[in-house]
Amino acid sequence: MLNICLVEDEIDLSNLIKTYLTNAGYNVIQFTKGADAIDYIGKQHVDLWILDIMLGDDVNGYDIIKAIREVETDVPVIFTSARDQDLDKIVGLELGSDDYITKPYSPKELVLRVNNIIKRVYKEKETNKVTYKEYLIDVDKRIVLEKEKEIKLTTLEFNLLLLLVSNKNKSFSREEILNLVWGEDYFGSDRVVDDLIRRLRKKMPSLNVSTIYGYGYRLL
Repeated sequence: MLNICLVEDEIDLSNLIKTYLTNAGYNVIQFTKGADAIDYIGKQHVDLWILDIMLGDDVNGYDIIKAIREVETDVPVIFTSARDQDLDKIVGLELGSDDYITKPYSPKELVLRVNNIIKRVYKEKETNKVTYKEYLIDVDKRIVLEKEKEIKLTTLEFNLLLLLVSNKNKSFSREEILNLVWGEDYFGSDRVVDDLIRRLRKKMPSLNVSTIYGYGYRLL
């Protein structure tokens, strides 16, 4: 469950927003004072902050986001404000906010904005990681982990692994693997595919690659 910190000094509105966000599947930590929110920064993991710009104490939303950015540069922040002024939006963006919503607003709209930001910031990142049994394949970093221990693969080994894992249960001929892994300009023997499969099997024993005799291979 993702954690959202809500900083809102209007208690009724804060409770209403919490209800909507909780129903949407989030864990909500509430603050009515900016100073308390700043004290919380860095103590627990937070996936998203919702900050009211104008608060009742001496600490405002701008102060909070500055404190957040000193600790966490990537956590998304949504600003809320009763003032619909371009300057507020510009300042918020310059300080690193991801969105701005003007009061009064519908809690449903806020939830939609939260969902969109969460999807963009977190779920799209997750699509670049592929799991197969006990293996975690980080596509962007081009590394493979087994129980947090890295398995060293060559470029060709990684490309072949990614091809098979991304097309589980699909059969590939040796010629298809040659074209997709080595490239269409490769004119050597297709037996290099067999050698590469053997190397992958040795490094990753749980990789269930089925041999289709006289044709090619399939990952089960």
